[in-house]
Amino acid sequence: MHKTRWFAIPALAALTALSVRAEILRTPTGVNVNSQGATTVFISYGQLANQISVEALWCGGLIPAAPDLGFKCDPSLVWGRLPSRYDQSTASGSAGFTDIMTIPQSLARRAYEAAVRGATQFFYVRRFQSTVGGPDEYVFVTCRLTGGGASVPLSLVDVKIDFVTEAPVHSVRPGTAPPPIVAELSYTGSGRLKGRWEVVKPGDQLPGVDDLLTEATLPVEQRPLQRRYQELERFNVYLPPTGTYRLAGPDPRRLPTAAEGLYQVLLRVEASDDSEGNTDLGTVGEGAGVVQTGGVAGFPLPPLRYYVGTGTSPRLGVRAGLLTLLQPSDGATIAPSAELSWIEMAGAAFYRVEVMDSGGSVVIAALLRPETGAYRLPPWVAERAQPGALQWRVLALDPDGEQLAATDWRTFTFATPAATDEGGGASP
Repeated sequence: MHKTRWFAIPALAALTALSVRAEILRTPTGVNVNSQGATTVFISYGQLANQISVEALWCGGLIPAAPDLGFKCDPSLVWGRLPSRYDQSTASGSAGFTDIMTIPQSLARRAYEAAVRGATQFFYVRRFQSTVGGPDEYVFVTCRLTGGGASVPLSLVDVKIDFVTEAPVHSVRPGTAPPPIVAELSYTGSGRLKGRWEVVKPGDQLPGVDDLLTEATLPVEQRPLQRRYQELERFNVYLPPTGTYRLAGPDPRRLPTAAEGLYQVLLRVEASDDSEGNTDLGTVGEGAGVVQTGGVAGFPLPPLRYYVGTGTSPRLGVRAGLLTLLQPSDGATIAPSAELSWIEMAGAAFYRVEVMDSGGSVVIAALLRPETGAYRLPPWVAERAQPGALQWRVLALDPDGEQLAATDWRTFTFATPAATDEGGGASP
């Protein structure tokens, strides 16, 4: 059995002085993390020179990386790799790199077991590879085990948004308010959580993955680029160092229900001041100023959907786990650029939308990421399809592309140009 190998910070400094000096800077160099669960930390790197990140590891000990630069994980003490689903890292600034380190609960458990044996810190190591033939460079951040309270960065580690009702939520009739909404938050640290509730209405451009991230998860120059939607209500609350909070949603009377279609309620968390997590860009040579990181999260925040319509109401319950078509209804007449929408199911990695014409040919097959729930038809579909009714369906796929579920086929026809020009519209 390998004996855990730990370097004290002074020893690492001495070794650094004796080895080839690493050039990439980072802040923070060390951070407190939760010993009992997940933690997310915003890390800034600077002075990259034709280098790209290729991996990120956690380990219980370091060794010199010679002939490469810096210190790398001792291969016998590697604990895990940053999961791809949590990797929100991206290039930033002029020669910088923004990393969102999310320690999963499984790794926190291993670190706690090591702490019981006397090891109160471990290491997070990013490896950067030269694109011009230079040596690899390893950059480490020391992780110190503490409780998940006030001394840990303010980070969201789980967010669940739902209607306050025990029964599955059905579609809402026009002019009727949906049930109240609540967000159940799990977090580390303490401080101000501020932001706003927004709603994506039918016909709005759908949010992308970056739009669903909290503001503090993005590099500072990308934060103003997030799409904005109709604001429903703002919030600014203090999160005590207890780890959980129940955030009330917007006034249900503010939720629009005039037009039929699928709506998405978004929880938009803005960056707040956090003494335990803020980064100073000047320390990594990426300009002056402090980047606020309060409210950082390693995952997109899930939107809450509700459907406004009449007639038979499709259920909007994620609890049911059913893949269900929404609009257009079966046999509807639609515009050539109409939107197809559906209710997603839990566990799907991708969705495939298929449209087949009257001759049995697939006119279009689009592959979409989760958290989309809708697809707008390109206008050329109407031009390429054979005359007559078309059919459409949605398939849920796993990460390997294997089918998990599929809806039944629905039919529709395109409205004629004359009908559209006369303002008659298209039936839903």
